[in-house]
Amino acid sequence: MRLSRSYWAGLILCAGLAFAARAQQAPMQQSPSADSGPTTTGSLSNEQIKGLIREVAEKDIENDRKQRNYTYVQREVEQQLDGKGNVKSTETKTYEVMVLYDEQVKRLVGKNDQPLSAKDASKEEQNIEKIIEKHKNEDDADRRKRLAKQEKEREEGRQFVAEVADAYDFRLVGTEGLQGRSAYVIDAEPRVGYEPRRKEAKVLPKFRFRIWIDVAERQWVRLDAECIDTVSFGFVIARLHKGSRISVDQTRVNDEVWLPKHVAVKIDAKVALLKNVDVATDVTFRDYKKFGADSKIVGVGEIETK
Repeated sequence: MRLSRSYWAGLILCAGLAFAARAQQAPMQQSPSADSGPTTTGSLSNEQIKGLIREVAEKDIENDRKQRNYTYVQREVEQQLDGKGNVKSTETKTYEVMVLYDEQVKRLVGKNDQPLSAKDASKEEQNIEKIIEKHKNEDDADRRKRLAKQEKEREEGRQFVAEVADAYDFRLVGTEGLQGRSAYVIDAEPRVGYEPRRKEAKVLPKFRFRIWIDVAERQWVRLDAECIDTVSFGFVIARLHKGSRISVDQTRVNDEVWLPKHVAVKIDAKVALLKNVDVATDVTFRDYKKFGADSKIVGVGEIETK
């Protein structure tokens, strides 16, 4: 999913888990399937959990591939907060999401739960047409370049997730019923003495997280991450403060894929070292509909893609 810049700091941990890294399967323990609070049953070592985390990330690459055969609706609610956490303003945007030429495209269809004006709707359609025309006119060299860039990004993700597994000490809290299924509940704390190998991984020691992993399918179902130290971006242009949080829920769709269901982000940041920005954002995903891999719905017609 393509989200605004303000999401990036909170989502980086989730993004790391969403890329692939190969590992052997970790031994699984039997556990109950009823909805319940965490229940300790058996144990997994830190190294076994690392293998499980890598396996989960590997499977999520397949989820990403399958998601490209789905359209869906994405609704974002962004609230500006004052220093006491009170809501100052609320803005809501609703998008239709599709994939054109292997790239996700969001079309704005509503603001504050009202349809767009005819003028704004026309602008959105024009933007879609520009994307289509751009790819229709793409020659073989440009296409190879675009695909090579995508592969490079996937490989960087694979390398990053290896850092995620190495950056934390893991502990199995127990098992918990979630969405009517049984899930492992695993806590991750930054590992003392960890030295990041990649520039992007320098933020990892500044987050802790809890992750829920479906026992039967070894897919991650929920992630709850917390910023535990100040994170600076660029040349201290922006700082994410301790206490910023993100919670992500996924759901099983069409008995074949796990896709986003809900994302909640609370950010406490300072921009340009001057302006404090307190934002609470809630994103929901619904109406997943599967189409053929070679066609996606655009406007009132169907556009054939490569």
